[in-house]
Amino acid sequence: MLKGKVAIVTGGTRGIGYAVVKKYLENGAKVILFGSRQETADKAVASLKEENASWEVEGMAPSLADAEEVAEAIAKVKEKYGRLDILVNNAGISQSTKLYDYDPKEFEKAINLNVNAIFYAIQPAAKIMKEQGGGCIINTSSMVSISGQPAGVGYPASKFAVNGITISLARELGPDNIRVNAVAPGVTRTDMVAALPPQVVEGLVKTVPLRRVGEPEEVANAFLFLASDMASYVTGEILSVDGAARS
Repeated sequence: MLKGKVAIVTGGTRGIGYAVVKKYLENGAKVILFGSRQETADKAVASLKEENASWEVEGMAPSLADAEEVAEAIAKVKEKYGRLDILVNNAGISQSTKLYDYDPKEFEKAINLNVNAIFYAIQPAAKIMKEQGGGCIINTSSMVSISGQPAGVGYPASKFAVNGITISLARELGPDNIRVNAVAPGVTRTDMVAALPPQVVEGLVKTVPLRRVGEPEEVANAFLFLASDMASYVTGEILSVDGAARS
């Protein structure tokens, strides 16, 4: 479905991001995954290569909080591969601190990584895509961008912003043949969920009509669809993959 495509996936070393990288590789794409540290990026690449030595994948670790560093990394991808077809902005953090205990710096951290970093990656990537005649940008949102959450307001605030960026840029970049969409996962089997007490997970599952936790691979399927030609007329959408847990 993605044969010959070149993709960048931020936050691609574990969880949903890793599943997206693997799904893209399985479907013929060349993937550059961004990690928080070069060590973790290299480890993820090694793990993928163990599964299939023929996969074209490499890892980089630019600071997503540094616009110039991100732009330089994306420029290196363009220089090496000649193009950039897909950008997946998946890196991010969640929070659950109550308002009365919220440190403003913690709030800023959520905005910086979940919102500012997306802008820093989209701007240089979109310029490359425009020059080559088109491309695809997919942002990771969250079910809390629709329903909110009872604590950690910085996280849903940042994901509401992700939705706004997605819908607005779909309209702005459409004339350049650049599609912009987002995937909004629900409760998914990631390291974050695995760290929760069993009773908390059980409580979350009860809010999901399908009565189970989602798998990273199931979320990755949505990223595959949106990146493929099957979604050639889909843009400006926030695709929920949450088992209908939206209330």
